[in-house]
Amino acid sequence: MTLIEEITRNDGSRYFEIANMVQNGRAELAAVRGFIKQVRILQLNIPRSTNVIKYEQYVNENFEMPTEQMNHFEEWTKTPEAQKLVDAILRENHIA
Repeated sequence: MTLIEEITRNDGSRYFEIANMVQNGRAELAAVRGFIKQVRILQLNIPRSTNVIKYEQYVNENFEMPTEQMNHFEEWTKTPEAQKLVDAILRENHIA
């Protein structure tokens, strides 16, 4: 995980995600295909903190990277523990 992005759903609501360049590219493709409204990178090259490592493990254990043939955008749902990791990462990077 190397970046923080803001994803805007089609209903206009937004959320933050910790991702890498490949996932960001898939989110951009999802926006082009109308599965989400938009995605924008808020910060590149975030430090590889303990929280980032733990969140990356959570994502790797629970989700698969979509292919370019995707027909929907899968939002990475977060357990309360995973959301705490994301919140901590956002604070560490002065986003939240």
